[in-house]
Amino acid sequence: MGSSIILCVDDDVVVLNALRSLIVKALGSGNVVEIAETGEEALEICAELQQEGREISVVISDFIMPGMRGDELLIRLHEISPHTIKIMLTGQSDLQGLKRTINDSNLYRFLEKPFNNDDLMLTVKSAFKTYLQANELERQNAALRIAAVAFESQEAILITDAHSTILNINKAFTEITGYTASEVVGKKPSLLKSGRHDADFYREMWHVLEQQGIWQGEIWDRRKNGETYPKILTISSVKNCYGVVSHYVGAFLDITERKKAEAKIQYLAFFDQLTGLPNRSLLLDRLKQAMATSSRNGSHGALLFIDLDHFKTINDTMGHDMGDQLLVQVAQRLIPCVREGDTLARLGSDDFVVVLAGLSQDETDAAREVEAIAEQILAALNQTYPLGDVIQNSSASIGITLFSGDQCTVDDLMKQADLSMYKSKEAGRNAFCFFDPGMEASVRKRVTLEQDLRQAIEQHQFQLYYQAQVLGDGQLTGAEALVRWLHPQRGLVSPADFIPLAEETGLILPLGRWILAAACSQLATWNLRPEMAMFSLAVNVSALQFRQADFVNQVLEILENTGVNPQRLKIELTESLLVDNVLEIIEKMHVLKARGIRFSLDDFGTGYSSLAYLKRLPLDQLKIDQSFVREILSNPNDAAIVKTIVALAQSLGFGVISEGVETEAQRSFLVSSGCHSHQGYYFSKPLPLEAFEEFARQFFARTKVQPS
Repeated sequence: MGSSIILCVDDDVVVLNALRSLIVKALGSGNVVEIAETGEEALEICAELQQEGREISVVISDFIMPGMRGDELLIRLHEISPHTIKIMLTGQSDLQGLKRTINDSNLYRFLEKPFNNDDLMLTVKSAFKTYLQANELERQNAALRIAAVAFESQEAILITDAHSTILNINKAFTEITGYTASEVVGKKPSLLKSGRHDADFYREMWHVLEQQGIWQGEIWDRRKNGETYPKILTISSVKNCYGVVSHYVGAFLDITERKKAEAKIQYLAFFDQLTGLPNRSLLLDRLKQAMATSSRNGSHGALLFIDLDHFKTINDTMGHDMGDQLLVQVAQRLIPCVREGDTLARLGSDDFVVVLAGLSQDETDAAREVEAIAEQILAALNQTYPLGDVIQNSSASIGITLFSGDQCTVDDLMKQADLSMYKSKEAGRNAFCFFDPGMEASVRKRVTLEQDLRQAIEQHQFQLYYQAQVLGDGQLTGAEALVRWLHPQRGLVSPADFIPLAEETGLILPLGRWILAAACSQLATWNLRPEMAMFSLAVNVSALQFRQADFVNQVLEILENTGVNPQRLKIELTESLLVDNVLEIIEKMHVLKARGIRFSLDDFGTGYSSLAYLKRLPLDQLKIDQSFVREILSNPNDAAIVKTIVALAQSLGFGVISEGVETEAQRSFLVSSGCHSHQGYYFSKPLPLEAFEEFARQFFARTKVQPS
């Protein structure tokens, strides 16, 4: 019968012991018999059991007891535990109390004292059986209630007989399929077939169902309105007591929205949101496929790296919305340029990539095929673009690398195409360039040089050289400080090799600050020596360095730290500085000019400075570039330019100095043209500190002229 709890309540201990013995005899020792001598004690036992999640199965209580009477106890127990079977023992004839107990506590039976042992045992057995039956019935009813709720859940359910004839459906079935019960009951589920699955699919489904009793999977069906949709379907077989299938229950969920979400996630993972083109992930996968195809059939493939020219300028001046519009139009123009089966992707920003597969097995012929496509792309992109109310011109530069098989890695091909693209930009933009292995060697060399340059700045491998500046033919007025790199392995590295790299990588900022500080420190030392106290020192400052927001503060800090006379410091600027933010440049120059610092415009005539701005610059000097001085005696144009620069400087009140003077004839021509300050190998090559000071000593001794 199972383990249960029987509670005996009587104020007579003898009766309690007798009841316990009879109950154990009637029900067996597997059950728990609790005893209480008062009604209050019985309620406490009941409360403790409820806290433990347990319930009294049967309670046998005396009617007349001290304190709480039996009828009151049973009524209270009925309120607390309505399922408990209640038996009353009484030796009294209080019919009114018994009637109240029967009506209010759902009394199962009452026995008169003294009770017959056999009658008591039969009553207890009957009561216990009744309790178990009531519990089982409640469990079944609860299961039915749960099943009813589940049947009307959001999951569609249909029930068929063993021959797959529909017997019943729920509300969710109608909501998902559009069919009502009257339209499907008596019919086969095959009316829902979408036509997307063949006979083998259904044959396998039924085979699994017969073998395992359940099938679950994704399937496409058709709604009443003809629309097909995906769903997750579970079919379970129901067997009777003989193990024979009597029914099938199908439950399914419409996963249309989930499929849409999955498709969106898939799209976001592999396609660019702005242009709709494949993104980097899908591109790399397609490139691997193209390489595998090339390896199998011996054909060539190609990778084209396309970068829009001056796109950053468009973004910065017109805004990112206009930039996005341009990218969308570029994508639309690129699509017709590629063949079916090729891949056009956007890597990000203004970078597009094309993968061409199935080119000729002959490398030359394959290159011709790629050239034709590249020319078509350049022509398509080198057009005007309507961006809002503005018509914008744009073009592109293309880098190309051919591949055959999988001799190179995907990363290598991407790097090669990228390098080639930059070569196209160096060639003037709106062009394409094929990869040459020499490019890669050049890049590796550049990367190594950059690493060495960073280390050189940290380890102070630089040294200042000084090239004399002379007034007329007899007065040494100062020098220009020129940086030299003393590499521990390579020796002296030419500034032409590392200065452009420093500019490009931003390393010119720490390097330029060191140069300025070292030059000022040396100039301060010279200022303390009578023979060199009037020396001026020119220091080149890059455009990037001068544009830094804290440049003025840096210079002032160096002046304070070194104690140098700022009137002896001359900062040389190039015309490239005057391309952008000229007003901000002029403001900085005025601040430094007010502290006594002088300015010289270096390489004048080779840049793009505006004469309108030139007259507003607080300059002290124009420096004639050596490219004009070199052929001043043989090229009338150079001679005319030099004379024009001198005249312009004089009209604006600027001094003028020439660089690259190598012969007496050049010096004489410059003097006759009005330029009296010079710098060049005719006087001295750039020298390290000790050699320059020795040169100055000998120069003073020879000319007997001290700087003033």
